[in-house]
Amino acid sequence: MAAKVTVVIAEDEAIIRMDLRETLIEEGYAVVGDTARGDDALDLVAEHNPDVVILDIKMPGLDGIETARRIAASHDAAVVILTAFSQRDLIERAIEAGALAYLVKPFQKSDLIPAVEIARTRHREMRALTDQAVTLADRLEARKVIDRAKGILIDECGLKESEAFRFIQQAAMSGRRSMKDVALKVIEEGLRP
Repeated sequence: MAAKVTVVIAEDEAIIRMDLRETLIEEGYAVVGDTARGDDALDLVAEHNPDVVILDIKMPGLDGIETARRIAASHDAAVVILTAFSQRDLIERAIEAGALAYLVKPFQKSDLIPAVEIARTRHREMRALTDQAVTLADRLEARKVIDRAKGILIDECGLKESEAFRFIQQAAMSGRRSMKDVALKVIEEGLRP
């Protein structure tokens, strides 16, 4: 059985907060915390590390946009903004802050779950792109370091490029290290054949 999707709710109107909680639980989500304040929402997110955070825009403490910005900067959660206002500038600000979906009050149950799932899907897609970018950046960085180390070995030791590469590769295998680590030893610590 798959683990339930965890949710934190931050909504200053108690009736709406309770309605959100009940609807999400009925639909199989696990509501791990709820609050009326944006600053308390940050504490709940830090404590529970939820999959989804639903934030009202207008709340005491911190508003939903600033709360979304802080969550996006420091936590791995999909953010849904809940608002009574459908003005384009608020929606744009929410998106810039990291919200992945929004819901206009009063909302229907039939609108809530699709908004949550859209946010989750967008969040997964963004995380996959970020992971891919990090992997590509890491590979490019490693290649640059290895090429630099090969250049040093060619210049200082008179090795051919293939010999320099083989030295780095064999040192990595025998030392159970990455080729980038060995290349850094060549560059920074003077490792030579």
